[in-house]
This record gives sequence, structure tokens and C-alpha cells, in this order.
Amino acid sequence: MRVGVLTGGGDCPGLNAVIRGIVRKGVQEYGYDFVGFRDGWRGPLEGDTVPLDIPAVRGILPRGGTILGSSRTNPLGAEDGIRRIKDNLAKQEVGALIAIGGEDTLGVAARLSGEYGIPCVGVPKTIDNDLSATDYTFGFDTAVNIATEAIDRLHTTAESHMRVLVVEVMGRHAGWIALHSGLAGGANAILIPEQRFDLGQVCAWVESRFKIRYAPIVVVAEGAVPRDGDLVLKDGSQDSFGHVRLSGIGEWLAKEIESRTGKEARTTVLGHVQRGGTPSAFDRWLATRFGLHAIEAVRDGAFGTMVALRGTDIVRVPIADATTKLKTVDPALYAEAGVFFG
Repeated sequence: MRVGVLTGGGDCPGLNAVIRGIVRKGVQEYGYDFVGFRDGWRGPLEGDTVPLDIPAVRGILPRGGTILGSSRTNPLGAEDGIRRIKDNLAKQEVGALIAIGGEDTLGVAARLSGEYGIPCVGVPKTIDNDLSATDYTFGFDTAVNIATEAIDRLHTTAESHMRVLVVEVMGRHAGWIALHSGLAGGANAILIPEQRFDLGQVCAWVESRFKIRYAPIVVVAEGAVPRDGDLVLKDGSQDSFGHVRLSGIGEWLAKEIESRTGKEARTTVLGHVQRGGTPSAFDRWLATRFGLHAIEAVRDGAFGTMVALRGTDIVRVPIADATTKLKTVDPALYAEAGVFFG
């Protein structure tokens, strides 16, 4: 059998580890051939491929990004998209496709497998950790570590100048990165998309810190929304899946805090730093195991499924279970962190 592999959506640390696990086990134990599709769903849509064998995956375990490239291409919105994918898979003699991605990439895989008979297996990837049916997605742990280190460093400069520092992290619909890194980094306020925040309360937390001569750190997810306001957008543009570009809540929040409290406030937007660089040990471990189990699913003909982490076990779940509903922060879990606010 020849198996196709693609990585779609935003890049994240651990993608190469998945590819390596798939190819190493698929070649060594099952005798499969592999072909990589470039730039997410654009690859099978346009027939753009790259050879994928054991020499191609040597040395990529610790590398960030993806050797296959990625994009936010939505083939379901392209003219004759399904027919073009089927034709290109047939030309390449591909008998199964492994899609590594998040909500949008796996949503396409679910429809291709369930409605159009294209045999797909999914691997969950997103630094946001917002896919249901899996305890963790790879890339999340690395992003949290990067954000936590940044918060640690910002504490010292905030204290030196006695100013407020607002740290904006990624998280469109789910505040997992903000919650984990904020709690680990000792933030004095954590604002997430799941809970609209009261600007007056945030300012009160800030002022309470200054009363004890302590410079506060506020961690805010890019998708957080004020109780009496709207989502802050970079501009009105949308990607092929209909997502608007988020950015600016950190700057907006810093200006409001400074205006209301009279305390100097600065913003640090971590942005794509959270996606880049070497994956953590946990993400290498998880991504490698996902790759090994994904190719097992192909061997067993378990198409339409996604590999998932449950405890320490890797299981198979319907791809639709992971994409129909996002995994968001439970209010009770968020409330636990509240003891450290202010």
C-alpha cells in the first residue's frame, strides 16, 4: 500500500515527530510506501507531492515546523475540490491518507472519509488543546512552556519599573494556554475566551498588587472578550475556513488599564513564538506515539477515526467526535486559579 501524509493548519512543534513515527513503523513493519503532500490540503488538491521515506525523516524528531509545509487551504470550498483530490490520489496510487491537523484540517478529513469514501485517519494537532475526544494535543505543552518562560522573564522587568505587563497568548475559542501558563507563571489575572471579563475587576486586581509594591502580570488569550465590549480583531479579513484574524486585545487592555488606574502598562504579544522551535520532551513523546498508532489504524482499515490520548493510552475515536464540539476550559477549573488574582 502507498500511504499519503499531510500536515494542515497552523504549524506547531511535534509535527515532524508524527511524520517520523508514521514512516518508520510503516516501512519497517508493514512494508508500506509513503508520499508527502505539500502545504496541507493544497497538496492533494493540486497534486503537489514530495518523496517520503526513512532517509527523509532522519534527524527531524527535534525540529519544529513541518518538513511537508502547511496551509489553511479548504478543499471543500475549491472548484471541483473533491474530484481533484480523488484524481490526484489515484494518480499517486494512494490507498489511504493520514491528515495531521486541528479542527479545520480534521473536519475536512471527517467529511472526505464519511461522505466521499476517501480513506482517512486523523492525528490531533493544535497548540490550543481545544480538540474534544483527546486529553491533550501535541504542540500544547511546548506552547505553554514558551509562554511560562516569557512570563517568568517579564516579572523581573515589571518589578524593576513597577509597571503593569499584559501578556497576550494564543487561544481563539479556548483559554488553555492562558490558564496553564498564567497559573504556572504566577500571573495576577488570567483572561480567557470562555469567560467574559469585567474590566473594572481587572483594574481592581491591578491596583491591589500595587498597594503591596508588587508589579502585576495580566495574561490574556487573544480571543478574550470584555463583558461590555466586542471581540478585538486585527482586521476584517477571513481565511478559507471563515476565521477572522485576531490580535490586539493585549494592546487594548493595556491602554484601558493605564487610563483607569494611572499606572503605566505595557504589552507583550507572544504570537507565533508559541508555535516555533524545538518541541518539548512531552510533545515529542506524544507526537511519536500518535504517529505509530496512526499507521496501525491504517493497517487495520480503521478509516474515519482519529488517534487520541486517554490517560496514558492511545485510543481510536471517530474524527467527528473531535471536531463537532471544541474542548473549552471548564468554569470550575478556571475558578481554581481565581485565588491568585489580585
